[in-house]
Amino acid sequence: MKRRFAAEGKPLITGWDVGGAHLKMAQCQNGEIVSAKIFKTPLWLGVDQVREVLHEIAPLGADGHLNVFTMTGELSDTFTSRDAGIAGLLDFIAEQFGDKNTLIYAGRAGFCNIDMARNLGGDIASANWHATASLSAKLAGTGLFIDMGSTTTDILAFRNGELIHDGYSDAERLSTGELVYTGFARSALIGIAALVPVRGHMTPLMNEYFANTADLGRILGTLDEADDKYPSADRQPKTLAGSIQRIARMVGRDSGDLHEAEWIDIARWFSEHQIRMIHDGAFRVARHLSPDQTAPIVGAGIGRPQIKQLARRMDRPYLDFGMLIPATPDARDDASKAAPAAAVALLTSMSLAG
Repeated sequence: MKRRFAAEGKPLITGWDVGGAHLKMAQCQNGEIVSAKIFKTPLWLGVDQVREVLHEIAPLGADGHLNVFTMTGELSDTFTSRDAGIAGLLDFIAEQFGDKNTLIYAGRAGFCNIDMARNLGGDIASANWHATASLSAKLAGTGLFIDMGSTTTDILAFRNGELIHDGYSDAERLSTGELVYTGFARSALIGIAALVPVRGHMTPLMNEYFANTADLGRILGTLDEADDKYPSADRQPKTLAGSIQRIARMVGRDSGDLHEAEWIDIARWFSEHQIRMIHDGAFRVARHLSPDQTAPIVGAGIGRPQIKQLARRMDRPYLDFGMLIPATPDARDDASKAAPAAAVALLTSMSLAG
């Protein structure tokens, strides 16, 4: 890759993470992230959802730019299988960007062009975690990387600049604790707990999508509303009162049945239960760092408020991904939210410079 682009100077590098619900992008200029954004792209409705967003931001794909992709969107039910999803997204990337200045991140196999990528499906599938954790390893040396997005949480250990992982595929990582299927905005509350305390009684939850984790963050004041890009579960207003009403339905009640402070306590209980889920995975993964308790937790994603609490619970320093990477001050927070896109852009920049 270095020989191919060495004669082109220092191109503007745009990293992309094509997910099932969001498209993340980050621009790298002269070795640092200068901007990052996340777009709503419900891929389950078809690739046209992504195409429409790309047309709106067409200048980002202009000639002379280098575009680098990672993906998780192959899991979308738009596609009949994971392999079909990878092939479909590679076709889509080739159609939209061409193959001249386009690279695909194949995780443990490194970067490759689109043609090579067609034979590396097992390496490419949902490998965005590999990019962010590998970059964190290069920059922080030893630690625990945790990226909590809207739907899932990735947990990886790294030591002496090298990424450590017990699993690679989603199936493997679910069993090792390196992938916890809970997120900060889009996760249904029924996926966090089966019972919740209501006035001292452990109450079963309605097995319905009445509320999600964005409602928790809204009630507790930890949610940046810009990060909740999808309609609420009942498609009603995203307000404190609306979120309380949605949580009330989870236990067969109306919001007026309890005092507001009681609903806040219930939201806090859900949030605590979610942290425990992530802690269980993090505790298992952190064994790779034992006995070093000084190694930090590097936090990324929109769910960093939860990761900060987890770091305190695990008695480890917290280091924000946006502060770890080379980025302009105005881009740091957005780069952390769009961490995989920022990571593939920076890893490409380092490879060209090296």
